[in-house]
Order: sequence, then structure tokens, then C-alpha cells
Amino acid sequence: MQLHGLIHSFPKHIKLFIAAFVIVLTIGYITGLLFVRQTESATPDGLVENYLGNEDMEDVQVMKFEKGDREMLTILHTHVLSVSFIFFFLGGLLAITSLPQKLKSFLMIEPFFSIVLTFGGIYLMWKGMLWMKYVVVISGILMTAVYFIGAGAVLQQLFFRKKK
Repeated sequence: MQLHGLIHSFPKHIKLFIAAFVIVLTIGYITGLLFVRQTESATPDGLVENYLGNEDMEDVQVMKFEKGDREMLTILHTHVLSVSFIFFFLGGLLAITSLPQKLKSFLMIEPFFSIVLTFGGIYLMWKGMLWMKYVVVISGILMTAVYFIGAGAVLQQLFFRKKK
């Protein structure tokens, strides 16, 4: 079965269905990013403060407390599973595009490394490896960039056929 470029042969109603899914998925992804920004977890120090608390600091505007074992496991469990599904579905759509094979493979596989580094890094940082805050921020940025490139590529491939 030939998957490369299959997206171009879909009927209009299937293309609209896929486009609606990718757009709504992107709205959900952006909402998650807004939450990260709201909790000030987009910076390395904000990340540490969000998970390890700031009750020892002076002059804090919003008091934050260290996350407990149960809360951390819930956060990690739900995020690893849900973000994995997001990238599984997006990767499936990327598989049927006519993007160059190496780019397509990178966009399909890299997010799973970023998921492990981001959420594994959060766990290790919470356990005391504070330098992991940099790994978490970098892998989170890469994961987000790959998401938007992949989602944009799928939408572009749905409606603009590459000239032969």
C-alpha cells in the first residue's frame, strides 16, 4: 500500500474532516500552552517554582507549594498519555502527506523523544535534579515547534497539491 501522498487523493469531505480535526487539536494545544504561560512554567526558574514551590522565597506575589507524589504522578500520567495520542494522530496524518521522507520521519518520531525528555525531565527535576529544568524547556520548545510545523504541513497538504 502506497501511503506517500495519499492525502491528496481523499474526497473533499474527508479533507474537511481532517482539517477540522487538526484545527480543533491545535486549539487544544494552544490552550495547553496558555496554561503553561499562566503558571509561569515557560522559563527554567518558573518551572522549578511551579513544581517545587516558592514558600521559602521572599516577596512572592503568588504562593506556590511543592507538588505531592500523587499530584505529580497524575500530572505525568495524563500528560504523557494525552500528548502521545496527539502526536500519534498527527504522525498518522503526516505519514500520508507528500513531504520529503526524511522531514516526514523527523516530524513523526521526534515528538516521542521530546515527550520523554519533557515529562521525564519534570519528574527528575522534581526529584532534585534541578539542571533538568533546561532540558525540559528546550525539549518543550522543540516539541511545540514540531507540532506547529506538522499541523501546518498537514493543513497545507490537504488543500494545495504539489505541482508535478
